[in-house]
Amino acid sequence: MTATQLQIGPHTVTPPVVLAPMAGITNAPFRTLCREFSGGKGLFVSEMITTRALVERDAKTMRLIHFDGTEKPRSIQLYGVDPVTVGKAVRMIVEEDLADHIDLNFGCPVPKVTRKGGGSALPYKRHLLRSILREAVTGAGPLPVTMKMRKGIDDDHITYLDAGRIAVEEGVTAIALHGRTAAQHYGGTADWDAIARLKEAVPEIPVLGNGDIWSADDAVRMMRETGCDGVVVGRGCLGRPWLFGDLVAAFEGGGAPARPTLKEVAAVMRRHAELLAQWLEDEERGVIDFRKHVAWYTKGFSVGSEMRKRLAITSSLAELDALLGELDLDQEWPTGADGPRGRTSGRNRVVLPDGWLDDPYDCAGVSADAELDTSGG
Repeated sequence: MTATQLQIGPHTVTPPVVLAPMAGITNAPFRTLCREFSGGKGLFVSEMITTRALVERDAKTMRLIHFDGTEKPRSIQLYGVDPVTVGKAVRMIVEEDLADHIDLNFGCPVPKVTRKGGGSALPYKRHLLRSILREAVTGAGPLPVTMKMRKGIDDDHITYLDAGRIAVEEGVTAIALHGRTAAQHYGGTADWDAIARLKEAVPEIPVLGNGDIWSADDAVRMMRETGCDGVVVGRGCLGRPWLFGDLVAAFEGGGAPARPTLKEVAAVMRRHAELLAQWLEDEERGVIDFRKHVAWYTKGFSVGSEMRKRLAITSSLAELDALLGELDLDQEWPTGADGPRGRTSGRNRVVLPDGWLDDPYDCAGVSADAELDTSGG
């Protein structure tokens, strides 16, 4: 495929590949790994940051927005429900030079977010969405503001086309669409046709597609089939940060996908844990935080349930080294390691504020109190 590029305000992203924000995953260490494999190409977004926590300078949040000197552009994803708080957070980012690009989360489907009217629930309230986008774009000044959203709340409450037009009217620079509703959560199959329809509806700005990109071939196929301007990769890179190397190769015209041996995977696991320990300034906390990644890294390999359990309770780099040394490291990349990974569950009911669906325009009852006080999602 001929190399293409994506324009996000003043930032040229080549190839047009973006790491999706994932709570507890896309922190600075994981972004470092992905950038290393991509050769620094692509765009890598922070995990979701709540605007209230940022404005109040919550200690954990201030750590989460840390970027090292090699991250250019620096991309922050914000979650907010109250336009005033979102505006304050955006102006803080600009005034203190905390980032070069701001993405707004209107796609998160988890109950603790949607029950407050946030994430994938929010675009249903058209006036509220417009107010938030207006505050963000106005406050951002020269910084580009993008948004990530889903198709809607469920099949009876589809919002993405209305939301897309509102975004264009309010000066949003680009839109990423996950081709699922909030009710689908991560189950079923992503609707790539919706991505094509959104691209047709908002030709003025770039549209990025998200959902069911498990390989570089999937990314190329999505762009070819939908006409979208770029791809956003989430669960496909869990335990596979080298996928970004595959993506660069695919968009630049060739190269077989990486098929690392278990020895090579183990080396990445060790580096990931070490980066977390350095970032948290605490080896034990870093290794404990790494535990969630063990199953993704070892998927498909003959490791054994008992060893996986032992790896998932490590609390020091020395202990991790010892266990990795016990593995049959000569194993080739297994067929079972390809394909879907991460959460695949559906959700029949979306948790919403009382009366949320009564009127798509009335925003009564939504205030700063709806803001989450901690980051994540």
